[in-house]
Amino acid sequence: MAAKAETKNAFVAGVDEAGRGPLAGPVVVAAVVLDPSRPIDGLNDSKKLSEARRERLYPLILERALAHCVVIIEPEEIDRLNIFQATMAGMSRAVAGLALTATEALIDGNHLPKDLPCAGRAIVGGDALEPAISAASILAKVSRDRLMVAMEAQHPGYGFAVHKGYPTPAHLAALELLGPCIQHRRSFAPVKRLLDQGQLF
Repeated sequence: MAAKAETKNAFVAGVDEAGRGPLAGPVVVAAVVLDPSRPIDGLNDSKKLSEARRERLYPLILERALAHCVVIIEPEEIDRLNIFQATMAGMSRAVAGLALTATEALIDGNHLPKDLPCAGRAIVGGDALEPAISAASILAKVSRDRLMVAMEAQHPGYGFAVHKGYPTPAHLAALELLGPCIQHRRSFAPVKRLLDQGQLF
């Protein structure tokens, strides 16, 4: 029985997302199954870690995890499903996309996706409590930040590399000046307001 329990624990996936709040860019969801025999020091909620620390942990997670999967939900799907449903869909896809079959998924937050491919448990504040969720949070955050930095070159003037799409004063000012680009979420209020005013850019 002990061996069976140990095997089960090894296939518990941590799941978290980055990018629910921004006005632009994707939501990125990650699922990670850690290897108990290869612990990673310093895992924590990605928001509590410096960018440099996240970048140092990112390759360690990729190297030492038993499995990982990163899923990108583009703005079009966010607008079509709404941000909550798009995030839930991303979580299910991330778990299903793991190279091994997870026996349980630990989800950061208080909601479980309805179509998870395994048993699930929602944990409020899980990204600071469960190492596997912390690892997923770091993969999701670093992956998304890198996408937003690259997006700056494709859509200059918005400051995506700095604010990562979040509704900062600088981003809102650029949005008013330039209008929405293809990466802006049409269903989010500040963007929708400009489109409703007929400012189709």
